[in-house]
Amino acid sequence: MIRALWTAASGMQSQQKNLDVVANNLANVNTAGFKKSRADFQDLMYQNLKSTGAPSTNATQVPTGIQIGLGSRLAAVTKIFTPGDFTQTGNELDMAIEGDGFYQIQLPDGGTGYSRSGAFKKDSTGRVVTSDGYPLLPAISIPSNATKVNIGNDGTVSVAQAGQNTPTQVGNIQLATFSNPSGLSAQGKNLFLPTDASGAATTGTPGQTGLGTIAQGFLEMSNVSVMEEMVN
Repeated sequence: MIRALWTAASGMQSQQKNLDVVANNLANVNTAGFKKSRADFQDLMYQNLKSTGAPSTNATQVPTGIQIGLGSRLAAVTKIFTPGDFTQTGNELDMAIEGDGFYQIQLPDGGTGYSRSGAFKKDSTGRVVTSDGYPLLPAISIPSNATKVNIGNDGTVSVAQAGQNTPTQVGNIQLATFSNPSGLSAQGKNLFLPTDASGAATTGTPGQTGLGTIAQGFLEMSNVSVMEEMVN
């Protein structure tokens, strides 16, 4: 009886953690670039009351044996990096990645974070930054007299300026990929950090070496399905 209670309790604890994961997914259904998580479970050890193949009283062998499971546990919470739907915003600094890749973001401590959220803005100096003011890397600055910003599929950023007939190139967006994106560590603020499990970042030009391309004026929304999460 006591064993049954402990086994049931382990299942309840596992399901509570699953609900926590589902709740976080639902809370971020409208977060640009958010990637949903999935809780993965494992069964616990078994109590072996009779081994398979053990001899019986009739000089035969037991075909199946008796094993009593002792519950379940949360084994991992995995990020699912399937693409989200695109929504058109018309904002010149909104970008979506069509395919693989992450934007590179300079963190306050000088390190580099990685994001799928392309909701960028200009700061007071014209730098392209995230909503938290973290600069996009490589750094790109938009001149104060720019009348239009154009971002090509290959990440080339050019601007039209008053009094000039030809656009001026002001920078190039570089994307990063990882051998195991699910190994990235989520930090909040739409940012990820690399770990030993993810491998080091490999950077390159959008549209080359397996990297996705840039779609200006669009945002990639979360890949959360409300219906699917409610079923979970």
